Amino acid sequence: MALTLNHYSIRSADLDACHHFYTTVLGLQVGPRPEFPFPGLWLYEGDTTVFANAVVHIVGIDRNNPEGLNGYLGERGEVALHGTGVVDHVAFFATGLGAMRAKLQGLGVQARERTVPALGLHQVFLDDPNGVVIELNYPAAEA
Repeated sequence: MALTLNHYSIRSADLDACHHFYTTVLGLQVGPRPEFPFPGLWLYEGDTTVFANAVVHIVGIDRNNPEGLNGYLGERGEVALHGTGVVDHVAFFATGLGAMRAKLQGLGVQARERTVPALGLHQVFLDDPNGVVIELNYPAAEA
């Protein structure tokens, strides 16, 4: 069996904050999403006509009408909707560290940086609006 990561999915009561973070900070773009019985966003890296490019799925929580979501994906308590839980972080390879640093500073987004010399990586850690830790891995030479 061959495996590749297709996407990760986050439940959120604040679609607007997620839209802003993932499009403005990470540069993903909103694209097509099937008609599910709950609100949400699919965020793409690359061609939005290829559903496999939807790397982040935001599952919207409608507190006034949770039946569609609960019936489709199952019910989760509100306390489970912040942070990464048992998943520590989600990581992407990236390029353009200088531009990202400038963008983060301009947007007032806090980041934590580390270099892993043995792997030749410079890591930038961010928290999305739901407290999910996002790791951006740049070539160490860019640092």
